[in-house]
Amino acid sequence: MLEAPLWANWLVIILLALGFPAALVFAWVYEITPEGLKPTVEVPHGQSIRKQTGRRLDRAIIAVLALAVVYFVLDKFWLSTISGRGQRTAGAAATTIAAAPTAYAEPAAVFAPPAHSIAVLPFVNLSGDPQQDYFSDGLSEELLNSLSRITALQVAARTSSFFFKGKQVNIADIAHSLNVGAILEGSVRKAGTQVRITAQLVNAVTGFHLWSQTYDRDLRHILALQTEIATAVTQALQATLLGDSAALIELGGTQNPLAFDSYLKGQKFSGTAFDKESKLTQIAAYSEAIRLDPRYAKAYAAKSIALSDFAGNGATGPAIRRGFEEARAAAEKALALAPQLGEAHAAFASVLDEGFGDYARAAVEYERALALSPGNALALRLSARFFVAVGRIEAAVATAQRAVVLDPLNVATHRSLGRTLYFARRYRDAIEAYNRALSLNSPAGSVASARGWVYLALAEFEAARESCATPPLIWDNNTCLAVVYHKLNRRSDADAALAAVRAFYGDDAAFQYAMIYAQWGDIAKALEWLETAYRIHDPGLVDLKVEPTLDPLRQEPRYKAIERKLKFPT
Repeated sequence: MLEAPLWANWLVIILLALGFPAALVFAWVYEITPEGLKPTVEVPHGQSIRKQTGRRLDRAIIAVLALAVVYFVLDKFWLSTISGRGQRTAGAAATTIAAAPTAYAEPAAVFAPPAHSIAVLPFVNLSGDPQQDYFSDGLSEELLNSLSRITALQVAARTSSFFFKGKQVNIADIAHSLNVGAILEGSVRKAGTQVRITAQLVNAVTGFHLWSQTYDRDLRHILALQTEIATAVTQALQATLLGDSAALIELGGTQNPLAFDSYLKGQKFSGTAFDKESKLTQIAAYSEAIRLDPRYAKAYAAKSIALSDFAGNGATGPAIRRGFEEARAAAEKALALAPQLGEAHAAFASVLDEGFGDYARAAVEYERALALSPGNALALRLSARFFVAVGRIEAAVATAQRAVVLDPLNVATHRSLGRTLYFARRYRDAIEAYNRALSLNSPAGSVASARGWVYLALAEFEAARESCATPPLIWDNNTCLAVVYHKLNRRSDADAALAAVRAFYGDDAAFQYAMIYAQWGDIAKALEWLETAYRIHDPGLVDLKVEPTLDPLRQEPRYKAIERKLKFPT
């Protein structure tokens, strides 16, 4: 009532209720006369003016009733509407996920996630030892991977699901952010080789529990347990299991609990191994898992991907070639042990195109990886990068966008989409994708420098300088700045940026030197460095056909000769 508190409204109602009988009795016993208020029995019948005063009271009552009706109409159809609008606005503000930067998502009037879509949240570590977080996280990821192998399900990728770890966000908001209809959550208590897992599946639309179970198992039977949980979840979602689901889920795994433990320690660094020390620690963990179980195909595949990443983004000198050689051997071993393992084909494809320039075979392996693991966001990202490099633009963009659907809160998926759109010459779309990556609280340097190259292509040099100068400065930032400063006629700064790259990489950054000199207008030096890149198998050569900074070289016979030698698939 006119913004009054609820208790005040009730007080008015109670007082009116109590006052009505008293007023009725008072009106019956007393009468208004010219001399004032008198008991009715003391007023002679001939002197009574009850008819006159009654008519006045009738008019007063009618007026009060009219005011009451007007107030009712205002309250019902006007004031309540204003109040409701305020309440809905406050409610919308209250349900905003402060932890998840989703400002770029379109708000939906009705939440209608895809059928059979699910996210696996990191299970809670109940062991009492924070050092065991890697195990509960790793087990959650293994369950996620098991579910992703079931083609009837759409499973949100690890990075996006784990985005909410340690954050106070409710199930409904998480589901909206990931666009899934169900959430699998639970807890893990590990003691030696014994483990207790409690899992529950929640319908994110209705909030109802679909399924829950507690398991006490020996880690030697961890593969069978993963299959049991994945099967129960799939059935609870009323999805169809095709073929031998157990064989599919357990493919490439291990029955050795110590090997499984070491593998999970390596997985802890997935997507976060940015420095050399972290990369080497990750590789060592996979190596230990392989030592404990020489037939652990998934460990070989993971080690191959980690080695390729290290060789292409961290190693220098002879360590680059050695890293790619070891990555190839690990991928080939994974394929020999588990020919149907999608991760193994993705690992082999990656090392073939980055480490050996065998693009024809890499194309076949990428296609095989996607056929076997259509829900694997990493395989999608790697494939998109390769497809755009060989000129399959539409397939590349679609694949990169699919990775974003499965992994919407992962910096790497948005960065991959930005890179794909940059090579597709869709520059404004590329900037938008990079901005989304930056909104996810990513390490700004590498993403900002990638965006800087897009601004360069648009000839927006000041914006390019600002992006490329974003710390922490890495080799790509300095490569970008070498070009930007030259465009801004700051030649000494351009020379200093080039010198910074040379000081760290020496001749190993031959492809980047070709990019710099091509933009500086020194065509002869650019071609010289491009030929050096071909001679040393520079991983950057995969981008030769689509890299915009090399456009000044396209008509040069020496450039055309290198492109022919690389034998890109058509």
